[in-house]
Amino acid sequence: MMGIDALQQWLVTPVYSRRDLRLTVWFGLAIAYALIYSFMGLQQAFAHGYVIHDDVRSHVFWMHRFLDSGLFPNDVIADYFQSVAPYGYTTLYRVATWIGFDPIGFNKLLPLVLVLVTTGYCFWLSLTIFPIPAAGFIATLLLNQTTWNTHDIPSGTPRAFIYPLFLAFLYYLAQRSLLPCLITITLQGLFYPQCLFLSSGILVLRLLRFDQQNGKLKVAFSQDRRDYLFGITGLTIAFVMLLPYALKISDYGPVLSRTQGMALPTLQGDGRKNFFFDDPLKFWFCGERSGLLPYNWCKYEEPPQLWASIGLLLMFLWPKRFPLLAKATQHIVLLPQILGASLGMFLIAHIVLFRLHLPSRYTKHSLRMMVAIAAGIALLCLFDTVLRWIKRNWRSSPPMQHILALGSVGLLATYSFGYPFLMERYPNPDYVDVSNPELYEFLAKQPKDSVIASLSEDANNIPSLAQRIILTSSEIANPYHVGYYQVINQRTTDLLQAQYSLKKQEVQSFIETYNVDFWLLDTHAFSPTYIKDNKWLWEIGPIAFDATQTLTQEKHPVIARMRQRCRVFETERHIVLDAHCIQSTLEK
Repeated sequence: MMGIDALQQWLVTPVYSRRDLRLTVWFGLAIAYALIYSFMGLQQAFAHGYVIHDDVRSHVFWMHRFLDSGLFPNDVIADYFQSVAPYGYTTLYRVATWIGFDPIGFNKLLPLVLVLVTTGYCFWLSLTIFPIPAAGFIATLLLNQTTWNTHDIPSGTPRAFIYPLFLAFLYYLAQRSLLPCLITITLQGLFYPQCLFLSSGILVLRLLRFDQQNGKLKVAFSQDRRDYLFGITGLTIAFVMLLPYALKISDYGPVLSRTQGMALPTLQGDGRKNFFFDDPLKFWFCGERSGLLPYNWCKYEEPPQLWASIGLLLMFLWPKRFPLLAKATQHIVLLPQILGASLGMFLIAHIVLFRLHLPSRYTKHSLRMMVAIAAGIALLCLFDTVLRWIKRNWRSSPPMQHILALGSVGLLATYSFGYPFLMERYPNPDYVDVSNPELYEFLAKQPKDSVIASLSEDANNIPSLAQRIILTSSEIANPYHVGYYQVINQRTTDLLQAQYSLKKQEVQSFIETYNVDFWLLDTHAFSPTYIKDNKWLWEIGPIAFDATQTLTQEKHPVIARMRQRCRVFETERHIVLDAHCIQSTLEK
């Protein structure tokens, strides 16, 4: 049976040599568990060919143009999402298609690579801060558990890159490796520019020194020349990388202002893209887009690392009770620097609302990484104190020492590994499992320039799974660029008006205006509750109310009367109408 000395040797003894066996074992375990959690998530992704991530439906579909330049001709939706994609992210997918990957298939594989890179940098950064490999293992374990219960890395979209690139930046910064650090900053600008603001904030904070003297906090400038070297060169590169974004004039109008946003139904507390909440606590802390904290923490799904990381802060108040804490290196200052930079950018993003996109983007990712590392340190410090107590108080009873020590190991393992078992569904990477592939197979056979009008939720999947143009859908209705949102909102309003209109002239005019080829209907599209149950449609306002009144009064809209004559495809859930048939029928 492993004795208490052996447990201390393997779990809480510092390692200072890269050749130490313990380092190899713990790093190997970190990679192994990263693979285990990743394969659990990828099982969902590759369940069948019609599974896609929720965010792919807006950020990846247009990349099919790399395989066939004739796809999505004159499509404002594809053009818009292509215009806002970071250059490095676009180039990576373009290269993947040159190799032979389909964009959707590559998107499913990419998270595995990102998770492994994230795991590696998280482990080595943790070791740089606290030279105990078991703490690095726990940090990576907790971070990977969180990764596959959120929508970030599994999405394979630009925000997925903040995890490996931010951790890499912190690692090279701590190692004082200038060139790799600058390369990482450059990559941040190419893949996820918002990350540059966090890195820049940390570089600025490292120029300051905080000291407490006579009960007063004093701030002074760093005396280390390397801090200025990293700060000046890093901030210069960050500025150069951000300059094109600052100078770029969007073809889709200016960025939404606070005043404009507060007037949009979709951004209200009950809206589809809710941002402005009446409850200040929810607005500032728990809003998915406006709040300081990661959204899942506010849904009573707070991971164990959250509470353990708070424990680390308390340990600094009683350092003598946690002697292992003294092994932390000077680089532990990175943890409060991450917090400071994140809070600063969060407040700035609120001040210049929507110009730096969403405020929550500057805290939720960095907080997850910070608390995972802090939790690994805190748990090992607590475990070390427990082992010391057992060793001191049960010296005369070795069997009891073994029992208590192993019990402590069991509690540590339960706390570290138990989070997924508390979840109702784990992993939960937000993949969309499409249950009616025959619809997309039918639409994919239609001409490439076909335009499909639909208010169905399944219209969200058409560009990704059938590579055909849609007029509008809930997933692509992003309100953050005024010109783009006005176009999409007008299309949605016109489509809603036409679909439930009693006047054939309105239907004819709509088809002619938007060159519609097919009209996709849900089989229950004309039930009285159809619009009320759809948050996206109900946000349209008076048109939605009028359409609901039409259905409630059991009147028969023009399109409803076309279902038999102009139907070209049907499933239990959908009906596809030929718009040209509708036109010719109405002209008679």
